[in-house]
Amino acid sequence: MYLNQKQLQAKDKRERINLVNSITGIKPANLIGTQSIEGRTNLAIFSSVIHLGSSPMLLGFITRPTGEVRRDTYENIKETGVFTINHVPSDKIENAHYTSAKFDAEVSEFETCGFTEEWVDGFEAPFVKESNLKVGLKWVEEMHIQRNNTRLMIGEIKWLFAPEADAEGNLNLASSKSVGISGLDTYYKLVFEAQYPYARPEELPHF
Repeated sequence: MYLNQKQLQAKDKRERINLVNSITGIKPANLIGTQSIEGRTNLAIFSSVIHLGSSPMLLGFITRPTGEVRRDTYENIKETGVFTINHVPSDKIENAHYTSAKFDAEVSEFETCGFTEEWVDGFEAPFVKESNLKVGLKWVEEMHIQRNNTRLMIGEIKWLFAPEADAEGNLNLASSKSVGISGLDTYYKLVFEAQYPYARPEELPHF
């Protein structure tokens, strides 16, 4: 398949969205949990979570354009200043997928999609009890991407709940039953393949 920009743009909108979302490869599937100032909880699936740094410990994710369409995750974070990121477990893929439906603001995806709210020490955003790896974050910054009116939401890690790591801090994401996503609706299980030492030029193998 060889397509130039004009040919890509001419494709059906849904086909183009899936294709462009797929070309970056398999991305982490995460559920972002928030709560409004009125106490309504919200849960939504995101495939755009990225690592931004370890000192300070920052993660980020991309929100779709705000304005005409209500964005509960974005609004809740702006109101309360906190959110959670929860890996999607392999036995809850279908449940997680349907959190992307456009429910009314009064509807909690936790209850509607079969997830359990988990609260920790007064942290004002709900974790997903069924997730095996979950992170609580304080919102610290947003960056407006003017080209498509999306926003990079940046949070600093305040809580981490995860399986035991190895001596160097590496997590086995296959054993935690985390899954990945490609496009908008295609999910993959993670399989451990290999682990290598820190790469140094003087230790380059003979390829």
